Amino acid sequence: MTTLLWIIAMIFVLGAMAYLRVSLLSTTIAAAVMLVVGSTMDITGVIAWIVFLVIALPLNIKSFRQNYISSPLLKVYRGIMPEMSSTEKEAIEAGTTWWEADLFAGNPNWSKLHNYPKARLTADEQAFLDGPVEEVCKMLNQHEVSHVLGDLPQDVWQYLKDNGFFAMIIKKKYGGLEYSAYAQSCVLQKLAGVSSELASTVGVPNSLGPGELLQHYGTKEQQDHYLPRLAQGLEVPCFALTSPEAGSDAGSIPDFGVVCKGEFQGEEVLGMKLTWNKRYITLAPVATVLGLAFKLRDPDHLLGDKEELGITCALIPTDIPGVETGRRHFPLNCMFQNGPTRGNEVFVPLSFIIGGPEMAGQGWRMLVECLSVGRGITLPSNSAGGVKTAAVATGAYARIRRQFKLPIGKLEGIEEPMARIGGNAYLMDAVATLTTTAIDLGEKPSVVSAIVKFHLTDRMQKCVIDAMDIHGGKGVCLGPNNYLGRGYQAAPIAITVEGANILTRSMIIYGQGAIRCHPYVLAEMESAFDTDASRGLDNFDSAIFGHIGFATSNFIRSFWMGLTSSYFSNSPYSDKTKRYYQQMNRFSANLALLSDLAMATLGGNLKRKERISARLGDLLSQLYLTSATLKRYEDDGRLTEDLPLVQWAVEDSLYKLQDSLDDLLNNFPMGLGIALRAVIFPFGRPIKRPSDVLDHKVAKIMQTPCASRDRLGKGQFWTPSEFNAVGIQEQTFKDILAAEPLYDKVCKAAGKRLPFMWLDKVAAEGKALGVLSDSEIALLERAEIGRLKSINVDDFDSEELRAQLAPKAKQEKAA
Repeated sequence: MTTLLWIIAMIFVLGAMAYLRVSLLSTTIAAAVMLVVGSTMDITGVIAWIVFLVIALPLNIKSFRQNYISSPLLKVYRGIMPEMSSTEKEAIEAGTTWWEADLFAGNPNWSKLHNYPKARLTADEQAFLDGPVEEVCKMLNQHEVSHVLGDLPQDVWQYLKDNGFFAMIIKKKYGGLEYSAYAQSCVLQKLAGVSSELASTVGVPNSLGPGELLQHYGTKEQQDHYLPRLAQGLEVPCFALTSPEAGSDAGSIPDFGVVCKGEFQGEEVLGMKLTWNKRYITLAPVATVLGLAFKLRDPDHLLGDKEELGITCALIPTDIPGVETGRRHFPLNCMFQNGPTRGNEVFVPLSFIIGGPEMAGQGWRMLVECLSVGRGITLPSNSAGGVKTAAVATGAYARIRRQFKLPIGKLEGIEEPMARIGGNAYLMDAVATLTTTAIDLGEKPSVVSAIVKFHLTDRMQKCVIDAMDIHGGKGVCLGPNNYLGRGYQAAPIAITVEGANILTRSMIIYGQGAIRCHPYVLAEMESAFDTDASRGLDNFDSAIFGHIGFATSNFIRSFWMGLTSSYFSNSPYSDKTKRYYQQMNRFSANLALLSDLAMATLGGNLKRKERISARLGDLLSQLYLTSATLKRYEDDGRLTEDLPLVQWAVEDSLYKLQDSLDDLLNNFPMGLGIALRAVIFPFGRPIKRPSDVLDHKVAKIMQTPCASRDRLGKGQFWTPSEFNAVGIQEQTFKDILAAEPLYDKVCKAAGKRLPFMWLDKVAAEGKALGVLSDSEIALLERAEIGRLKSINVDDFDSEELRAQLAPKAKQEKAA
């Protein structure tokens, strides 16, 4: 019995050492102490000590370990791990890792998350939102943009230029606004709630484009010339990356330039002949300066010994002879300016390269780093803003619209999709805020930007579909009063651009995340291909044994937290969020363990097993989304009235994580899934999807004037101005709620239950019965006008719906 207890104690001690990630030396000392205890109790003898020394001494003597263990392992590693291409290497090395690396490491530091500063607007940024942003939202008639003009009105274009909307990222010394990433996100969210065309037009110049690239890499001459002009709206920029043959695989662009001498503006200069054919380029039809990505060649060695210089970025004025601005694309009835651009052997000086000739061939790294910033702001913010507006508007509509003598929002079938919209609106705003916080802290979060691009555009599309289902015919019939239809049409655009979502999920999130976020893999890869053999072996030895300890720790952590359902793991709070932190501890350890096992079993083939990679990426992604939600709850002051929104968002994300984890185990390489399931899910799946009761609570918040509902739609455009259907409906929503007790008063006085419609007639009867004041009568009459406007749909004369040719096109057709 004593021997059994000692064995259990030894296992517990070693397990605790691994769980707590104690160093190899400390673990060795702890094992030696246990052997001493065993010897004093006549449990362990000479054989046990010999076995211990045979294992412990080689591992702790560095020179022996390197020569006889690490060196053979390094040879095997080089044999199974293919060397990265230059573009892969640049993509992985570009940008930085941040909180996502903690989530990947199997032991998140929650204090670190909650100590990140709360995102705040400066006084100037808030004034911009309350002033110019509010004003341009009032100016825009979305139906006119979509159905009549096929473009933003000229006065809106001019207002955007005059008020610095294209200069949010440009530094003040060049005349820009120099706003924080968080402020840019708030601006785009508000614009997106009004018009996807407006948000896209403002978002693109402030994300991946000439302004961003110039500020980071441009020469002083380029910055001094272009940045003030961009800030003043004198230049309209676009960036041309996508080619017909290279969409998501941007590294394969066929567009090229050849270094040569030629004549430019009457002088012979060293330059390059550029040939390109680009498409899907936002703002290309109206751009005055074209940011162009191409592969540069130097066959005559005019710049050096290298012939293939690589991807290069240059600024090309669009009025140069040979630059062809194509006609417009027509992306799903969304009327933002988008189209092709072409050029055939267009000669320009080498000084047109962003950063000058010395930056020739550095374009891929420039693009990846800048994209990690822009991709983390524009599309996620547009998606969050659209869903926030849809959530509050859907809540109002569901309370106004009645069927079966009830507001439709009280029907359980409606509550389910409403909860999805409301919970996602809370989560998406939280994620956009946390991500822009990282950018404002100086990070270039390439992995996070891929996560938020995919998941926020994906959730946006699903939420818009839910909102359309709730609105029914109101959402289907386009017109000035339809605030959903155009967003529904445009949703797939966000899914497709800046890296198609399928590719982003299956290749980019985990493809970059596994290497960048893992504490040892990148170091192993770099040391394996180090040209200095001695240094490479030394670094590989440190990395591989750190990796072994890391993997052992995550196995123990996964096993223990599976056995105990993570009840004993740490949480920063003991309230209703405690279990969420504990469950995330468990899933973080699972992610780290399964990543190591997937890499060990598949090696370099992991990047070709895209469905395995996608599911591992899902685990990391959902952990990030969940932690952003909990961070928002913390920053908002842990308001208990917001708990239903927090709980729904977290439980939905963790349930999705669990689904992906379950699918991963079902398809894990080499049939290891069954054994791993016993470790990870010893008592079955622990997470349940959000309950019906929680759905009801979220739907109720969306239909009830309260502080939680205000926070859900914070920062969006709610002014009941002429063209703002959601603002007008929001006022009607308040009027209807105020009208309900007046309606009850009239019914009581009349001695019968009147239908809750024709509220103007109810007002007349209340007046006749003498139970309503003049102000109450006016309220009922106003509520009826608003009610009808909210539930009715637009109709048109047939001629209004006929496609009309502009006068110029008519003349050309006649000719």
